[in-house]
Amino acid sequence: MRPALIMSLPLLLFFIQFLSPSLQQFPRPCATADALQSKRCCPVWSGDGSVCGVLSGRGFCQDATVSDLPNGPQYPHSGVDDRERWPLVFYNQTCQCAGNYMGFDCGECKFGYFGANCGERRESVRRNIFQLSVAERQRFISYLNLAKTTISPDYVIVTGTYAQMNNGTTPMFANISVYDLFVWMHYYVSRDALLGGPGNVWADIDFAHESAAFLPWHRVYLLFWEHEIRKLTGDFNFTIPYWDWRDAQDCQVCTDELMGGRSPLNPNLISPSSVFSSWKVVCSQPEDYNQREVLCDGSPEGPLLRNPGNHDRNRVPRLPTSSDVESVVSLTEYETGLMDRRANMSFRNALEGFASPETGLAVTGRSLMHNSLHVFMNGSMSSVQGSANDPIFLIHHAFIDSIFEQWLRRHQPPRSHYPTANAPIGHNDGYYMVPFIPLYRNGDYFLSTKALGYEYAYLQDPSQRFVQEFLTPYLEQAQQIWRWLLAAGIIGGGRGRNYRNNYRRGVPQTAEEAKVVRGETAAPEQQRRGGIGFISDYTVNQSVNLQTRVSEDRDTAQMGKRHNSQLTQVM
Repeated sequence: MRPALIMSLPLLLFFIQFLSPSLQQFPRPCATADALQSKRCCPVWSGDGSVCGVLSGRGFCQDATVSDLPNGPQYPHSGVDDRERWPLVFYNQTCQCAGNYMGFDCGECKFGYFGANCGERRESVRRNIFQLSVAERQRFISYLNLAKTTISPDYVIVTGTYAQMNNGTTPMFANISVYDLFVWMHYYVSRDALLGGPGNVWADIDFAHESAAFLPWHRVYLLFWEHEIRKLTGDFNFTIPYWDWRDAQDCQVCTDELMGGRSPLNPNLISPSSVFSSWKVVCSQPEDYNQREVLCDGSPEGPLLRNPGNHDRNRVPRLPTSSDVESVVSLTEYETGLMDRRANMSFRNALEGFASPETGLAVTGRSLMHNSLHVFMNGSMSSVQGSANDPIFLIHHAFIDSIFEQWLRRHQPPRSHYPTANAPIGHNDGYYMVPFIPLYRNGDYFLSTKALGYEYAYLQDPSQRFVQEFLTPYLEQAQQIWRWLLAAGIIGGGRGRNYRNNYRRGVPQTAEEAKVVRGETAAPEQQRRGGIGFISDYTVNQSVNLQTRVSEDRDTAQMGKRHNSQLTQVM
C-alpha cells in the first residue's frame, strides 16, 4: 500500500506559499539579467523590506572575497569553468549575515537555532531508520514524495553556462522540484568541465568528491536538505534517518515499506507497490550532455533504476563490516600526499572508498566503504552525477556523516588539520562550496555535529539512546492509540458501549469504523498526526535490536564518477 500524504492540501499550500526562502542556489531574485549583469545577489528580506534584512540587523550586502591560495595539479585549466573561484563568475556581492542568521537574504536561522529571532538553541537527533515507528516511516516516505512532486517556490536551476547566457544578458534557468533541486546540485558540483567542442571535457574535476571537501560538503548538503523538508512540511522536528549498513548481507532497506522493493516484472525497476516506482530521474546522462555541450536542465529521463547485489563482485565483494568502520576511524590523518584518490593512510580517502580499510593504502579496481554502497545498488545510485536520484542516497550519506562524526570526536583535530592549500580545486579550506548561495567555506564544517545542532542516536550514551530509539517511538504510538480509544470510550449512550464491545470483537458499526478495525485507515487523531491506529510487532522487536547494538556501540558512544562504464575510474 502506498503511504498517503499526512497533511491536507490546504495546509500544504499554506506552507509552500508563506514559508520564507531557504538556502541553495539559484535564488529566484538573483536569476535575472539585472542580477547577473550587476553580479549582485543581495535580495530584499520580506520581514522588513530591506536588502539582506539590514534594517533589522540581520545582515548586509558585501563583496565576495575568494581565496587565492594554490590548488593541486589535478585541474590545469583556468578561466574555462563557471565553478572556478566560486561564485565570482555569477556574483561578486552576496548577503553577509550576522549573529545566528543565515540564508541568501538572511531570513533564516543558522543550523541548530530556531525562533523568530533565531535565539532558541535546539539539538535534533537523527535516528536509525529501523528504529522509527511505523508512523514515522510512513511520514518520511510521504515527505520524500511531497518534495519530489512540489516545484520549488524559491529556487531555479541554471541550464547553461555563463558564456552560453551571453555573459548574463539572456538568463537560462528552469523550474525544478524541491527533491530534484538537490539531485541537480549533486550533478552540478561533480560534472565534467566543458572545454569547447562536442565531447571535449576535463573529467578529473569534482568539487565535492575525491578530496578533502567530500565530508564537509555532504554534511552541509544533508543539513540543507533536512532544512528544506522541515519548511516544506511544517514539521520542524524532522530529521533524516540513517541506514546502519555495517555487516549487512543485502539491501535491508529495499522493501516496499521503506525505499522500495525489487519489481517482480523487471529486476532493474522498483516494485509497483512502492511510491518510488513512479519516480523519474534527472541529470543521469552526463555523456550526452558533454557531447551536446549542455548542462542538465532537469527534464525527466526515465524511471529510477536499482538492482542491488547484481553488481561486479570483483569490484565490491561485500558490504562494509563493523571492523572496516573501526579500522577507518582509527586512522589519525584526515588528508595525506596529493589529497586525492591516491592518498595513503588518509581517513577521508579510506572512508570515501578509494583506500583499503584494513591497510589504509590506496587501491585501484575496487570500490570500498562509501563507494561500495553506490556500486552495490547497481542502478541510478551507481553514477556519481545522478546518484542522488535514489532516495537511499540520503540515508546512506547520513550514516557516512555519522562515521565522520565518530572520527572527529575520537581525534578532536584542530582546524589546521584541514588542508588550506594544494588540494584539488574546490577542496581547500577557504574555497566556497559549489553551488551554494549564500557562501560557506569548506573548513567551516570541519567540526562536530554538536556545533551544528544535531546528533546521531547511536553516538549518544546508552540511556539517551534508549529514550530515542525505543521509548520515544513506543510512547508516540501508545499515545496515539490511547487518545483515540479514550475518545471512543466517552461517546455517550449505549452506542459508545456497543462500539467498544464490538471493537473488542472486531465488529465495526460503520464502513469507516470497519476500515479502522482492518487497519486500512487511521482513527481521526492518528490521521491528523500522520500515525496509524495500532502498535505493530515492530515495537516489540525494537528492544531486541537495541540491546544487540547498544553493547556493540558503547565504546563509540563514549568517545558510477561517471556512468557505470566509468566506475572503474571513480568508485
